[in-house]
Amino acid sequence: MAIFNFKKREIECKIVYYGPGRCGKTTNMEYIFKTFKKQVVGEMVSIDTEGDRTLFFDFLPIGLGKIKGFDIKVQVYTVPGQVQYRSTRKLVLKGVDGVIFVADSLAVRREKNMVSLKDLQHNLKEYGLNIFKIPLVMQHNKRDLAGQGFPIMSVEQMEKDLNRQLKVPSFPASAIIGQGVGATLKECLKLTLVSFRKNLQLGR
Repeated sequence: MAIFNFKKREIECKIVYYGPGRCGKTTNMEYIFKTFKKQVVGEMVSIDTEGDRTLFFDFLPIGLGKIKGFDIKVQVYTVPGQVQYRSTRKLVLKGVDGVIFVADSLAVRREKNMVSLKDLQHNLKEYGLNIFKIPLVMQHNKRDLAGQGFPIMSVEQMEKDLNRQLKVPSFPASAIIGQGVGATLKECLKLTLVSFRKNLQLGR
């Protein structure tokens, strides 16, 4: 849930990168942190778990406008993707305003993608949130691996597996080279701001 700071004229919201282990959530975060350095406030914080990490940093997007004179401040988080960190993933989702689901294009990760999406739906429900109503964007990551001889799923297959019912915006991407990374985040921020305006009835 967004936090309003009337003294600083800021609205603080929370975006969470979600997805299975090793799908590229951390790579997305590192690319954003490096590429949009001027918009990052402070350092990236890493909470290490054994074999996986939770990362977060503050981000001040530009070019998205204001809401009734309030600047938008964004906290960007990742969740640890490995199965054993389910409780940590749920905790990181607390107070979330928008979600980016990072799916792994590798064919061998097909089932893990679907399990992770169901896990997201379950954890959102625990907080009284509906996956069909929350600002959500999907990223089909690791598209570059096709040219390196790895068997990857088609975007059409991934859409059928993961987005047939949700029908949310989706982007093919390669986080390692930055392809689609900025577009994914920008779309999620846009949907989140639209949601704020709608829910708070502030208008444009």
